[in-house]
Amino acid sequence: MMLLMTAPHVIIIGGGGTGAALAYDLSLRGVRVTLLERGELTSGTTGRHHGQLHCGARYAVQDREIGRECMEESEILRRIAPASIEFNYGLFVALTAEDEQYCGTFLPACEACGIPARLLTAAQALAMEPRLNPTLRLAVLVPDGSMDAWRLALQFFASARSLGADIRNFCEVIGLQGTDSTADGAKSRITGVRVRDYRSGEEYELKADLIINATGAWSKQVVGMAGIDIAVSPSPGTMVAVKGRLTNMVISRLHAAGDGDIIVPQRGLSIIGSTQWLAEDPDDISVPNHDIENLLRSAAKMVPAFKDAAFHAAWAAPRPLVGEAGGTVGLRALSRDFSLIDHRESGGVDRFLSIIGGKATTLRGMAEITADRACRQLGIRAVCRTAEQPLLPARSFYAARPRASLEGDRIV
Repeated sequence: MMLLMTAPHVIIIGGGGTGAALAYDLSLRGVRVTLLERGELTSGTTGRHHGQLHCGARYAVQDREIGRECMEESEILRRIAPASIEFNYGLFVALTAEDEQYCGTFLPACEACGIPARLLTAAQALAMEPRLNPTLRLAVLVPDGSMDAWRLALQFFASARSLGADIRNFCEVIGLQGTDSTADGAKSRITGVRVRDYRSGEEYELKADLIINATGAWSKQVVGMAGIDIAVSPSPGTMVAVKGRLTNMVISRLHAAGDGDIIVPQRGLSIIGSTQWLAEDPDDISVPNHDIENLLRSAAKMVPAFKDAAFHAAWAAPRPLVGEAGGTVGLRALSRDFSLIDHRESGGVDRFLSIIGGKATTLRGMAEITADRACRQLGIRAVCRTAEQPLLPARSFYAARPRASLEGDRIV
């Protein structure tokens, strides 16, 4: 599809999974898209998360709406991007009497969310996964899975680029351009961005009809360039990988969501995650040593072989939780749902949107809702088609020729 230069131009800031899905959705609707990422694509949270394809069971008790969203979106991703998904199912295991009692709440919640969940005896679960703790009391089978976070995002990027999207990595937005509405320079409308290209050393401006901030945990810094403050809690979580595929299914502890209660198999590794704390700066994160010890201990309770497996790596990824944690509000109490912020309504700044939070599993659905809002503002009547159309293979991203830069929108 050839895009006309007269088509509305949208700049997306942030080259993670959400930005990728959004670039594809808008391109499919005939919008000219330029995506800007300060580092390598997916170098933020997307490239460092657990890699679980959530069916929603983990959230079914606490937040049924998220549970339903995850179930619906996981089915869509399995349909449009099967090469990036391993649909290996999951087991929620009960190790204590308290876990067993929680099952009475868990199963009805899954049913209410439309999540298929089947109660298994300990013997049935051990037949499926022999390395599980032999003292387990029961388990629940759910349609969880694993995803390749890099490959999935690249499928969206490749599909967007094939439609004309301009994907620019190592290009950092260092300023927002717009019309000033007050003496202190606060913006009333964003009309473009100032960009620093780290490869060429060049700085330039790009004009656009609408800007979308999809930087996740870095959103506060981006909107701050427009004099806006938003409530975002960068919440890092540690993950530890050991060598060896100890289970073929995703293994979760059957209790309310907590630290170190999910084991995800990824190729020849097994990953246990995660912990959670609050960070002031998403760029200044280090892994606490006690997190590694606690995670390995938690993993060994579910799969004893974890304690003898060779250590591979530990890392942390900042979650972009919407809201302010502190006082009586803990991080686990903040929603895992996403928030679409129209800064015309929240900060008096027109043609500027932010999409924050959510799960990797729901990236396509988040992009659809954001693209709907963007198209309404741009006067575009085009429906979303991303749920039906299969994505291109990830390797197509490197085979496709990037479109020529939008010289009509560029000011050096």
